Amino acid sequence: MNCVILLLSGSLSANEQVKKIVAQKNLSDCHSNPPLFKEPCVFTHGYDFDPTCGMNLAQLLDIVPPEPPADFTTFWERRYAAALTVSPHSCIQASGCMLKGHVVHDLRYLSTGGVEISGWLLIPEDGKVSRGLIIGHGYNGREAPDEPLAVDEAALLFPCFRGLGRSPLANVSPEPYQHVLHDIQNRERYILGGCVEDLWLAVAALLELFPEVAGRIGYSGISFGGGIGALAAPWDSRIQRLHLQIPTFGHHALRLTLPCVGSGESVRIFQRQHDFNIMETLAYYDAASAARYLRIPTLVAAARFDPAVPPSGQFAIYNAIPEKLRHLFVLDAGHFDYPCQEQQMQEMNRELACFFMEQL
Repeated sequence: MNCVILLLSGSLSANEQVKKIVAQKNLSDCHSNPPLFKEPCVFTHGYDFDPTCGMNLAQLLDIVPPEPPADFTTFWERRYAAALTVSPHSCIQASGCMLKGHVVHDLRYLSTGGVEISGWLLIPEDGKVSRGLIIGHGYNGREAPDEPLAVDEAALLFPCFRGLGRSPLANVSPEPYQHVLHDIQNRERYILGGCVEDLWLAVAALLELFPEVAGRIGYSGISFGGGIGALAAPWDSRIQRLHLQIPTFGHHALRLTLPCVGSGESVRIFQRQHDFNIMETLAYYDAASAARYLRIPTLVAAARFDPAVPPSGQFAIYNAIPEKLRHLFVLDAGHFDYPCQEQQMQEMNRELACFFMEQL
């Protein structure tokens, strides 16, 4: 049985891309009717809004990404240059645990502003390391490392971004609906900027521990981690491959018009209750604006139905990536349990492992 929608690349029109999806896959009992690929992905749910944004796949592929502010690149290049001056002073300690042929280590390193970031580092049991992967987490943080991808000779670094999981911060709530608002009225101090810097310092920590992986580093992030990856990777040439799964923070101006159950709803409520125009900050933290500056192969796993991260924002990120660099894996849903979900995740992980193995 195959219920996976996969894998688009290149400069096809939206309708041509939809036709290519249908033509390339043998549809199973799960998806026995080809028009399903063209229509909105509908599930029975209890939400009082439409988690498809009322859009079919062709419409999602036609979403026009936002225009960034004139000083967008200057803003991020300046922050990246400053982050490069920070030494991570990374420290690892064996935890005594094993996970799928990897030795699990507890990890600490310093990020910008003297913030200590904690997480995990997984090293192959045989000690052979020739490539590195950094794995970002969703907005609920993480309590343990994920099962490692089937990528040979890879050291895997699992950071907890500041204020979340193993990296708590005084006066910063770990709750997504509060965390996303921290210093939102100050473009320079907004918490998401610090999280992007945590990713840049994760790269530095990985290189400090394994200098031999230079030129062979990839990043994979889901939801919150996907949005952070899209914001961070365009400015960091040390990252050679990028995977964004159901990424958030795409097309904020559109997100502000769309109800959801994720952190975006907290931002919408904040905007209604305050006179401050949060787009003065959010325009600089738009993952779709940043994605246009990507210069590395990028695999986006975007969902057609998602109550937490509106699909239109996810596809805005994909649509913004230069055509020759972007690859799309279409998921039936995100942040929602659905039939064939496990099968789709298994297929995506196989594709992801191949994606990282190709050139890393």
